[in-house]
Amino acid sequence: MDDRSKLVNNERLKLLATFVNGMGIAIFAVGALAPLFSDLGGPIGITQVTAVSSGICFFGACCLHYLASTILRGLRP
Repeated sequence: MDDRSKLVNNERLKLLATFVNGMGIAIFAVGALAPLFSDLGGPIGITQVTAVSSGICFFGACCLHYLASTILRGLRP
């Protein structure tokens, strides 16, 4: 594989990893943090349903971040 092909491949992998990581950040912000902050201001407080769904979103966000780092392992020197 020539140098140009390696460079193009590496840039595509970095772009994909950035997208996947961005999706993880969005899921964390919208699915995990926002409901917790919303319930904190309410009269009942954080419910069990909110805590479980936020935990699931947090786990999903961590998985996407790990996937992004795994994608970056495919970079070629």
